[in-house]
Amino acid sequence: MAGILAWFWNERFWLPHNVTWADLKNTDEATFPQAEDLYLACPLAFCIFMIRLVFERFIARPCAMGLKIQANGPQKAQPNAILEKVFTAITKHPDEKRLEGLSKQLDWDVRTIQRWFRQRRNQEKPSTLARFCESMWRFTFYLYIFTYGVRFLKKTQWLWNTKECWYNYPYQPLTVDIHYYYILELSFYLSLLFSRFTDIRRKDFLIMFLHHVAAISLIVFSYVNNMARVGTLVMCLHDAADVLIEAAKMANYAKCQILCNLLFAMFAILFITSRLGVYPIWILNTTLFESWEIVGPYPSWWVFNLLLVLLQLLHSFWSYLIVKTACKAISKGKVGKWNPLHVSKDDRSDIESSSDEDDSPPPSQKHHSSTTNGTNKNGTNGYLTGVPYPDEH
Repeated sequence: MAGILAWFWNERFWLPHNVTWADLKNTDEATFPQAEDLYLACPLAFCIFMIRLVFERFIARPCAMGLKIQANGPQKAQPNAILEKVFTAITKHPDEKRLEGLSKQLDWDVRTIQRWFRQRRNQEKPSTLARFCESMWRFTFYLYIFTYGVRFLKKTQWLWNTKECWYNYPYQPLTVDIHYYYILELSFYLSLLFSRFTDIRRKDFLIMFLHHVAAISLIVFSYVNNMARVGTLVMCLHDAADVLIEAAKMANYAKCQILCNLLFAMFAILFITSRLGVYPIWILNTTLFESWEIVGPYPSWWVFNLLLVLLQLLHSFWSYLIVKTACKAISKGKVGKWNPLHVSKDDRSDIESSSDEDDSPPPSQKHHSSTTNGTNKNGTNGYLTGVPYPDEH
């Protein structure tokens, strides 16, 4: 184990040339980031998760009730042992051949069986109330941490001159504000990483999981090798747009259409300008070029910048989704009434629905449907199609 730790913490990887870990030990005159400081983030992440549960139960839920958001979930599918066995043991999305077989076995038409599976899938989805509570928690945290970051950074020199991030590097003392900012951000992202398996299941699960892993890796990397100054800039820049998207989702769940549209438009503008404009021009410029000029590259420098570039690729992907969502909605011809968060009913965990679905109980006799092979008149096979929008953290 000692050999593994010595290999992992190799000074030639983590630190610039001619710098050792002994040079960055805490003294009476200065305090520097220590890897063991980050151990605090694990129990704190659990505490944040528990605070979230309390917040959602005693603050977010009453607010949702006050906004007339109901806790009722989607309509439940009629109990059927045969279909339930197929759903739990075989597939939740039966193909055409299986649908026809079930149709003959139950003497139901294909459309009714499709509706049953759709309703049964919806039973596993949370209610609008649960979505609202989740968004309100994230909105509250992002608003707090962004406000803290702005108040802290406006007093620093490196906010106004990014070259200050690299002068006297890595012998830059760790302040209490930076330590608090880092530990809180890391704890929150750890709690988000774990809660991805318990929260509302998204279609971009893997992308968001990758995002959280990249964010945690960046926080750890920048703290351990004392790139904390530029790290605070990255964290504050990312928190800005997250506040607006969670607020837009809350307005959407509360059915405040005009407010939802306004907040989403503000989010889209801020996201695209900050992630595709400010981030590469301000952040990547200083980490790639200014640091090269002042400090010079070393192994962990390459890894750190690789993670930042990976984050830029995710920014580009999400910006594409935002623009595509807006264009899709506007092309509907109802610019004054479009809902950017409902362009796709299912792509962002909204309830699956069909324009001609009446959720009537299954008939006892098989009827001839006006559809062919279970496909409805608009060719969507009982599903609304659309474009997803990003869920940024």
